[in-house]
Amino acid sequence: MTSFEQDARTLRPPWPFTGREGELELVRRSSVAGRQGVVVTGPAGIGKTRLITEAVRGTDCARVTGTPETSALPFAAFAHLFSDRVSLPGAVRHLSGVRLLVVDDAHLLDEASAALVHQLAVHGRTRLVVAAVDAVPVPGAIARLWTGELLTHLALGPLPYDETAALLAAGGLEPLTVRRLHRVCQGDLRLLRELLGALRESGPLTRVPDTGEWAWRGPLPLTATVRDRIARLLDRRGLTERDILERLAFAEPSPLHLDDGLDLTVLEPLESEGLIHVDDRGGVRLAHPLHGPALRASAGRLRARRLARTPDQCEPALKDEQEQLEERIEQLDVREVSAPVGEWLAAGGLPVPAGYAAVRARYSWLRGELREAAAWAREGLRAAPGDASCRTELARTAVESGEDAVVRGDGGLAHYGAVRRGEPAGAAGAVRRLDGVLARHARALARGDGPALDHAAEALAERGLLLFAAEAHAQAGRFHRDPRAARMSRTRAVALARRCQGARTPALSALVLGELTARQRQIVTLAATGLSNRQIAEQLTLSVRTVGNHLYSAYTRLGASDRAALPWLVEQPDRRSA
Repeated sequence: MTSFEQDARTLRPPWPFTGREGELELVRRSSVAGRQGVVVTGPAGIGKTRLITEAVRGTDCARVTGTPETSALPFAAFAHLFSDRVSLPGAVRHLSGVRLLVVDDAHLLDEASAALVHQLAVHGRTRLVVAAVDAVPVPGAIARLWTGELLTHLALGPLPYDETAALLAAGGLEPLTVRRLHRVCQGDLRLLRELLGALRESGPLTRVPDTGEWAWRGPLPLTATVRDRIARLLDRRGLTERDILERLAFAEPSPLHLDDGLDLTVLEPLESEGLIHVDDRGGVRLAHPLHGPALRASAGRLRARRLARTPDQCEPALKDEQEQLEERIEQLDVREVSAPVGEWLAAGGLPVPAGYAAVRARYSWLRGELREAAAWAREGLRAAPGDASCRTELARTAVESGEDAVVRGDGGLAHYGAVRRGEPAGAAGAVRRLDGVLARHARALARGDGPALDHAAEALAERGLLLFAAEAHAQAGRFHRDPRAARMSRTRAVALARRCQGARTPALSALVLGELTARQRQIVTLAATGLSNRQIAEQLTLSVRTVGNHLYSAYTRLGASDRAALPWLVEQPDRRSA
């Protein structure tokens, strides 16, 4: 069995601003002249402050922040801007010259400061960008900013998995580690940063052979935030409740059942608080993915030894999980499904049976998760280095990532290869050998029917076949007679392809920069690296307006909606025009 190199001290977790393009644009638009502003709400640690900081970067603004220590002191948050002895009307007049005011942690403002922010919104001379944590008590004057529709309201959700993966993959983390961190943190970027720091400092990160990526295997680090979460979870719990929560933690990855000696009178309040989930079969598990690993990590050694499950105890559940995945693959329905047993084995650094790993890799490949597919295949090869099925799946992901000239397949998918390559003649011959959504794709390509290809892509995406859907949309762009419809197809193809973890297939190679002018290609390439319009203008000795015009024209020609798609397009190895 291959072991991982045990030295991660040189790893530094990157923290660039990633994703949230739509939210970023909304905050920027709401904070410009002629707009009253925006209030951003969401759970603590989700990235509200980071989003606002990025949105107002380079602008002239004043900043205030609410704090728990000063929440009882009048105008405490504004102490650096004026004297606390001023009246409310005087404070409004004093700030009349401030064009943009950023208010962070507005839920912690004292009542006078909250009233001042509200009055500034009413008068409308000062644009406001306000951040507040939801699900906690908020001063009424702050709540009325959005309930009274004084400001645009943005309810910020968790950072999606794809954007979290882009953030973490930049630091060389392997896909199963990325998935594990995302699942545990549930969009809490503050916790994510803390766990990354703990993993780097304490050494659980290990090198993956042949890739140079870093993997996290083993228990959850007991950081300050994790300890605080556990303390709050167990605070004021009776011994019976604590015992049930720990039993559920050590029962993972499988649930306990209602007939396993669980006290319903204890389970009911835990369920009403959202701490446990009871499924239709009577299975009981912890609701938050962080709680199980945290409770296990904080338990005493003897208690853990008594309660912990061993891999052999999970064999029936793993077999059942594999059969479910195989059935979904046969049906070509690979929408996201819960498969916790294999993930539990991999997370613990335990051997993952090669047969299961190959099936899991195939499932991920069909979903377009190429890096995860390769990671599962490598997990299987750790336990069985010569396993042919895992080697086949690993080779398949290399093909789809552009490392080989041929797209291989097997079974019905072998006949689908010509369709994926965009060959109408081959698609016509493959129609009678395919069925379902694959046949629908083949028929549309054989006819050169752009709208039908888009409909086929939608059907593929609905089943979770994102890579195939991206290819079908890309092909549709070639056959649409209406340029606007072609651009829409390309936009959809790019959006799906960005979720496919580095896919570089023949059909997607059409999404390239070849039809741009030399100046547009130059500007687009710089924009893809993250440079702002102003930075590009300075580098090329152009006006900011000229850079913006070139980018707008490039978006139109490429079918891209914004600069978020540009890195994906620029990385394409084939520069042929579509």
